[in-house]
This record gives sequence, structure tokens and C-alpha cells, in this order.
Amino acid sequence: QVQLVESGGGLVQAGGSLRLSCAASGRTFNSLAMAWFRQAPGKWREFVSGVNWSGLKSYYADFIQGRFTITRDNAKNTVYLEMNSLKPEDTAVYYCAAKEVVEVPIGRNDYDYWGQGTQVTVSS
Repeated sequence: QVQLVESGGGLVQAGGSLRLSCAASGRTFNSLAMAWFRQAPGKWREFVSGVNWSGLKSYYADFIQGRFTITRDNAKNTVYLEMNSLKPEDTAVYYCAAKEVVEVPIGRNDYDYWGQGTQVTVSS
């Protein structure tokens, strides 16, 4: 089992920044691919970004357009999502996800472990 706890969400104005964190416990962190998903009201949960076990390979949804950066610190068992130039359409609950796999899946059904989510609200 893997436990994931997100933090760092909040209310920010358009153009602002937030840094989300996801702390993992329960399994060897550097065996996990990690990802961030988000879900807005009335919409499917969608892939935002993912990083492989080493941190050397990262992936982003097209709509990110260079605004977000995913990193991980295997010494701290934590993955981060730095979000800049936030837009109102980025408003959603952001979820951390993990899977014990080498490559990074991008499907929401591909992940085995999920956090409880953290709310990000971007005002215009």
C-alpha cells in the first residue's frame, strides 16, 4: 500500500503561482511513477503531469503549455507541481497518483494509489 497526502492548494489570482506537494509513504518511493491529475466540476479527471521514478523523465498535458513543472525528491518521498501563470480554467481539485512501474502512464485508470486531493481555485 501507498499513502499519498497532497498539500499546497488554495485561492490565487489569475497569473499567480502555487506549488503543490505530495508526500508518499508505505512503499519504496523510488520504485513509483508519480503523476498529478485534476478534476473540475462536471468534468472527467484528467492527466496534468507525470514523472518517472528517477525524475529524469517528465510528461505534461498539452494544455499546460510550459506553465507547470513537476519534480520529485526521492530523499523526501515527495513530488511537487510548480504551477505558474495560472488561469481560471486551471481551477480544479488536484490529485496525486502513484504506480509501481518504470514508465509513466497517463490514463486515470492506470494508477493504483491516489491522494485525497487539494483544491486549487484561480480567480479572474
